[in-house]
Amino acid sequence: RRLWIPSKLAYGERPMAGAPAGDLVFDIELLEIIQPLEAPKDLKKPPADAKKTASGLVYKFLKHGAGKEHPKPASVATVNYSGWTKDGKMFDSSVVRGTPAKFSVDGVIKGWTEGLELMVAGDQMRLWIPADLAYGQKPTRPGAPVGDLVFDVELVEFH
Repeated sequence: RRLWIPSKLAYGERPMAGAPAGDLVFDIELLEIIQPLEAPKDLKKPPADAKKTASGLVYKFLKHGAGKEHPKPASVATVNYSGWTKDGKMFDSSVVRGTPAKFSVDGVIKGWTEGLELMVAGDQMRLWIPADLAYGQKPTRPGAPVGDLVFDVELVEFH
């Protein structure tokens, strides 16, 4: 399908650096429709058997791995994850993309760093992360979700 997009529905006449100006034409082909994962039922309130850290992070193991070592802040972790806002909207998922993510344990939001340090390889955990350990109530990163967040995280490996 070919789409002719007027400037006002694209990036405008004076876009940010790197974006094209004016009217645009796109040729697109829909290859696949990927359904989002079903949101966990306990997004709004963690279950009674979930644990809470001093910082306010709440977590529950969904599956225990066989590892013995825990990642350190400088470790590079490979994870599968999905994240939801408390109203049930998925905002990101390596699972849906079909590719695990890799990053430094200390290079993510505070709630993730703290949660990953509690895990061993093979663990699956649900994290209820308060806004102050996530992106906050007024994120400075464009497109970041607002407020309290919930993540399902599987620590595949780390080094």
